[in-house]
Amino acid sequence: MDQTGIMPSATGNGSVANAVDDLSATAHGKIDQVSSSVKPAVERMAKSAHEVVDKVATVASDAADTLGVRADQLKSVQGKWTEQCQGYVRENPLVSLGIALAAGYLLSKVLSGRETEV
Repeated sequence: MDQTGIMPSATGNGSVANAVDDLSATAHGKIDQVSSSVKPAVERMAKSAHEVVDKVATVASDAADTLGVRADQLKSVQGKWTEQCQGYVRENPLVSLGIALAAGYLLSKVLSGRETEV
């Protein structure tokens, strides 16, 4: 296309080649223009994405720390209960045996379901 917007006639190879070169240069110019106008938007989106990742990482790290503390607390409570139960069994072995037998009997009745008549 020339400056008037009319394609030159294909009477000579030079004029067609010039027209192609001109169109190519114009296309490259438009691509560069669009690319430079899109860069700020892409950079803003990338910055926002990085901020979101940083926030998620912080929350996940805090949650992991909290879970670690809770796990330590539960282990401590479990240890205390185990020690208390062991102490009770040592002090009251017959009562402990009776409790274990009764609990086992009740548990077997609950888990066995209905009894069938013979």
